[in-house]
Amino acid sequence: MASFKDTLNEKDIKFIQKQKMFFVSTAPKDGRINISPKGLDGTLKILDKNTIVWLNYFGSGNETAAHLLENSRITLMFCAYENEALILRIYAKAVILHERNSKFKEYLKLFDYKNAARQIFKLDIQSVNSSCGMGVPLYKYIAQRDELVNYYDTHTKEDHIKYMKEKNQISFDGKETKLFI
Repeated sequence: MASFKDTLNEKDIKFIQKQKMFFVSTAPKDGRINISPKGLDGTLKILDKNTIVWLNYFGSGNETAAHLLENSRITLMFCAYENEALILRIYAKAVILHERNSKFKEYLKLFDYKNAARQIFKLDIQSVNSSCGMGVPLYKYIAQRDELVNYYDTHTKEDHIKYMKEKNQISFDGKETKLFI
């Protein structure tokens, strides 16, 4: 039932582009494994069959960045909640790009909503796994939540930076995120 390949194909790309939510998983050398749901429209761009960039906004933690500094492995998982059953996992090596990186501005142009951008993760795909997904329930998509974007839009960039300096420089396990160097 499950199959592995080295790159995305057109069917995979179309499937990913239709999804309203995906999961990100990373792990430090030791400490808690992090699995985080992501769902804001337009935060994930497929550059080619081997490369994805994901724009990450600030939030309550910054586990992904802390983990990737120790261990560049990352997994994205997409599940079909409507129509034909499917689970698609992307195993990749990731590089973290901040505003101080030369490529950050180049990649940021790919995204429509840029307010509250914390970092961009560039993923170099190592393998792609698809499996049946028949155990995933059917759900009806209603809408994206608007609370987070409303929060970002009603605060200044200085407010965003203050928040990130208070809450996003150290992971839950006490690991550095190197957000501000």
